[in-house]
Amino acid sequence: MCRALEVCASGYYAWRNREPSQRSNEDDTLLFTILVIFKAVKERYGSPRIHKELRDEGRWVSRKRVERLMRQKGVRAKQSRKFKATTDSKHDHPVAANELGQDFEIDVPNARWAADITYVWTSQGWLYLAVVMDLFSRRIVGWQMSKRMTRQLVIGALEMAIEARRPEAGLLHHSDRGSQYASADYRKLLEENGCACSMSRKGNCWDNAPVESFFATLKKELIHGRRFATRAQAQSEIFEFIEVWYNRKRRHSSLDYMSPVQYEEKMLTQTTPIAA
Repeated sequence: MCRALEVCASGYYAWRNREPSQRSNEDDTLLFTILVIFKAVKERYGSPRIHKELRDEGRWVSRKRVERLMRQKGVRAKQSRKFKATTDSKHDHPVAANELGQDFEIDVPNARWAADITYVWTSQGWLYLAVVMDLFSRRIVGWQMSKRMTRQLVIGALEMAIEARRPEAGLLHHSDRGSQYASADYRKLLEENGCACSMSRKGNCWDNAPVESFFATLKKELIHGRRFATRAQAQSEIFEFIEVWYNRKRRHSSLDYMSPVQYEEKMLTQTTPIAA
C-alpha cells in the first residue's frame, strides 16, 4: 500500500500510531452533540437547522463544519416525495380571482390566510386533512381531519381558525378552486366573517406555495415510510406534529429559523395583538 501511494512506511506507521489531534477530539464531541439533536428532532433537520440549534445552545461553530461532519457520518434529514393533488376543480360553483398573486410576505397577522387539503393513508383507508395557515407567521391556525373529503372538512378547519384568531373584516382568504372551497356554504362562512376570497389559477400549485410547503414537510417528517394502523393513530400523531412540533418548535428558514409561535411572540410588540 505504501509503495502504491508512494509514501514511506515509517511515515505511515507514525501517522497510524499518532494520538488524535485536539481538532479531531473536538470534532468527535461536536458530532456526538449533532447526533443527539438529530435524534431529538426525529431526524427532521438538515445542517442549517442543526447549526441554528447549536448556536442557540451557545456552541459557536461554523455551518460548513456542521455540514462536513454530517456528510462524513452520512447524517441526512428525511427526504420528501411528490404527491398528487386532492381537490377537484371541475364543478359549477363560482371561482374567485387570484387576489393574492403569490404575495406571501405579510407584515401583520390575520391579514392573509391560505387553505388546502391533503391526505394520509392508513390501514383503515384514507384520512383527509384540511388546514388554514396565517401567512404572516406560517402558523397553522385551523385544521380538521375526516375520512371523507367534503365541504364540512374545510368548513371545520375555517371555523377553528376564526374561533382561535378572531380576525377583523378584510382578511384575504386564499385556496385552490376545489369544489369544497367554492361551495356556497364555505363562501357564506367567509362572507359572514368579512373575509375576501382568492383562488389559485387552474393547475398552478405555486399560487398556494406556503401550504404546499407545509404539506411537503408533514409528509417528509412524519408520514413518509410510516404505516398507520388506524385513522385514530394518524389523527393523534398529526395533531402532535401540528400543535406541538410544527407551530411551536420547528425552525423555519423564512422566519430567521424561528418557529411560528416564536416569530409571533417576537413580532408581537410591532404588530396587531394576536389571539392565542
